[in-house]
Amino acid sequence: MTYQNILVEEDNGIVLLTINRPKALNALSWDTLEEIKHFFAEDGPKREGIKGIVLTGAGDRSFVAGADIKEFLGLKGNEGASLAKRGQDIFFSIERFHVPVIAAVNGFALGGGCELAMACHMRIAGEKARFGQPEVNLGLIPGYGGTQRLVQYVGKTKAMELTLTGDLIDANEAYRLGLVNYVVAPGEEVAKAKEIIEKTATKGPIAIQKAIEAINAYFEEGVDGFEAEVKKFGEATDTEDFIEGANAFIEKRKAAFKGK
Repeated sequence: MTYQNILVEEDNGIVLLTINRPKALNALSWDTLEEIKHFFAEDGPKREGIKGIVLTGAGDRSFVAGADIKEFLGLKGNEGASLAKRGQDIFFSIERFHVPVIAAVNGFALGGGCELAMACHMRIAGEKARFGQPEVNLGLIPGYGGTQRLVQYVGKTKAMELTLTGDLIDANEAYRLGLVNYVVAPGEEVAKAKEIIEKTATKGPIAIQKAIEAINAYFEEGVDGFEAEVKKFGEATDTEDFIEGANAFIEKRKAAFKGK
């Protein structure tokens, strides 16, 4: 696929994926979502040796200001449900990606943009970032996982308030609530995300993948997270990386992981 709405750059094993629709405040048109889908389902998994992905928005005003509402007009019942399901499936592919995906939120993260950020494994917010699920102002509700992930991050009480009022919160409030990992100066969002990825890249890559899978299992319907942890732990012990990591610890040296 030739990307028209996203930019994909790789440097030293870190992929920078930029939503590139600054004139539309990086709104998530369906074509944009399809390109994100292609990257996380087709392009990204084929890239060997990547350490992680930083997801951000073009310009300094907006991460993603929401969905492209013009495309919602005319939707009825089953069509709306189908669109929401397709959006959720794309965001699940981000949440389940095998290396860390970090959102570098450099401005507005509203509606679908907030949902996109929440689908990432971590979030770095610039001081000018703003978060919110204002869909009720349009007579809608969040449809790409927002009603579920917001509860996971900030709890039912605050998630109910933010969703029913449509209020926005700033970066510091998002940090206080546990929605973001760090707040940084404007323009430093990507650098901080890359710093975290460089740190996780020194760990066992299979262990990183298994940890992502085990943590996600806590929230999967019908899945016992503790049983998933036992399974993933067992899979990790059956790797060359575990032998290398254990020996390196005993021998007081840096481990040379190979992802095997």
